[in-house]
Amino acid sequence: MKILIACEESQTVCKAFRDKGHEAYSCDILPCSGGHPEWHIQGDVLPLLKKKWDLIIAHPPCTYLTNAGAVHLYPKKVLNTDRLIKGITAKHFFMEFLESNCDKVCVENPIPSKVFELPPYTQVIQPYEYGHPFQKKTCLWLKGLPPLKPTKIMEERQSTKIAGNWFNKGGKDRQKNRSKFWQGIADAMAEQWG
Repeated sequence: MKILIACEESQTVCKAFRDKGHEAYSCDILPCSGGHPEWHIQGDVLPLLKKKWDLIIAHPPCTYLTNAGAVHLYPKKVLNTDRLIKGITAKHFFMEFLESNCDKVCVENPIPSKVFELPPYTQVIQPYEYGHPFQKKTCLWLKGLPPLKPTKIMEERQSTKIAGNWFNKGGKDRQKNRSKFWQGIADAMAEQWG
């Protein structure tokens, strides 16, 4: 299959599908950190949605859409119009993937804020269902794909919100580190949807 993994610089999902023999490409405005620039398209993903793909998996930025970020919409009980506009823009970008001319689409994001009225997600998955001992609800919006089935349920379930763990380390790469996708979920996608 010819597969586009949108908004992915790490190439985690791209490589999982490549390992199964598919023609997968990651795309991001950042250079890839996954070691395979020959499989990476650096630039705006929107023109690529006009091409023919058998499967699109998208990880659009969640900064302005997530329920966790909703507290920043009304700091001191006053609407932050700049953040609201950024959220509306982020929703339009998100919807480009769901509404793309592709029969099989998965869009991944955290629990969304109700303010932006995203369509209902298809399922919620957790890293601990795919071999990672962490809790972090991840929503999947699916079109033409079956729900993802757990592959390795872990008894240990550490919260990613615990201060000081790898997931919450500060610094200039904090957002980039937090956006890395889980290898076990990527492998499940390649196995079940490939």
